[in-house]
Amino acid sequence: MHRPMKKLKVGIIKEGKVPVDKRVPLTPKKCVEALKAFTDLELVVQPSDVRCFKDEEYAELGIKLQQDLSDCDVLLGVKEVPIDLLIPDKTYFFFSHTIKKQPHNAKLLRAVLAKNITLIDYETLTTANGQRLVAFGRYAGIVGAYNGILTYGKKWDLFSLKPAYLCHDIEDMQEEFFKVKQLPPVKIAVTGGGRVAGGAMEVLDLMGIKKVSVFDYLYKQFEEPVYAQLHSGDYNTRPDVEVWHAPDFYENPHLYKSTFRKFARVTDILLACSYWNPRAPKLFTEEEARQPDFKINTIADITCDVNGSIPCTKRSTTIPDPAYDYNPATGEMEPAYSRGSNITIMAVDNLPCELPRNASRDFGRHLIDNVFPHLFNGDKVGVLGRGTIAKRGKLTERYSYLKDYAESVVVKERV
Repeated sequence: MHRPMKKLKVGIIKEGKVPVDKRVPLTPKKCVEALKAFTDLELVVQPSDVRCFKDEEYAELGIKLQQDLSDCDVLLGVKEVPIDLLIPDKTYFFFSHTIKKQPHNAKLLRAVLAKNITLIDYETLTTANGQRLVAFGRYAGIVGAYNGILTYGKKWDLFSLKPAYLCHDIEDMQEEFFKVKQLPPVKIAVTGGGRVAGGAMEVLDLMGIKKVSVFDYLYKQFEEPVYAQLHSGDYNTRPDVEVWHAPDFYENPHLYKSTFRKFARVTDILLACSYWNPRAPKLFTEEEARQPDFKINTIADITCDVNGSIPCTKRSTTIPDPAYDYNPATGEMEPAYSRGSNITIMAVDNLPCELPRNASRDFGRHLIDNVFPHLFNGDKVGVLGRGTIAKRGKLTERYSYLKDYAESVVVKERV
């Protein structure tokens, strides 16, 4: 007699990290879509009072709510799962923030190993050539660019945009764009070529801000606000090599020098969207920021690397309190909008959380298209294999370099 195949039971967990994150891996409609696309899938949702989609929105579409997820095969979250909420012997997907040996999460990885858990990190899910498959980057760019323009408007008392986190969704946020007509003929630099920069440019385009070439940006004057997209080759050079070769820059960033100063002389607003390697040069130095010809007065550090590519990003900021001033003369931080001569920095490190409903829809699309198929096809091309940090309580070979890091917490706890 033919026995029916057991379905893969996937549970969406309630986010437990504090401060709370309202995002979700699958929205109610995306759950319905996933169930239609994968007949061997069963989905349940743990009730939550913090999620941007209410329990009723799932229940209305026939998605089962279930408090105890111990009978699930796979558990999906967004941010790090608190150690006491980790269920032993399960497969988890979430952003663990462990692969760079982030000190605050060593204990979490240790618990994953001790509880015999299989951990797949969204950040490590890539194609064979290293392209990320799921990310919130586009919404980081969208909210970051909006916040950058909001900050500039507030700094010079030109207009007051409603903060993104007080908008119901992106359509509500776009209602604010008409106010930007009061923007003077500023120049806005967008660094980067990935999803984050793409999201930022979406916002600038919808605001009616014209995109110009790098050459025109540097050498022409405009009677309207404009922006240019800057790639690594536009502001980095290798002194001993005349021709730009991108693969060499990514392989040997320490051999390069920044030439960003030419942009700093003409730029009013910087939207930093480029991934930064700590071995690469910073965009500019604090000394250069003190020079009379340094024109940038507002920076949205969307990638938010503290003490990274933007040396005046001295700390990250929060959604309710998104900006502070950097005084170039003293190198010190001051309250936001203290004086015009300061550089005002927006460095919120969890930007997609400001538009959680839209960011969650986008993320769910990536999951259904790029990850779920591998749960049902035996992971033929190794996507899940590459993304697995720990398998049944053991670090995989690719992530074996985390062994000392995971064990470091044990030493600290004994002291």
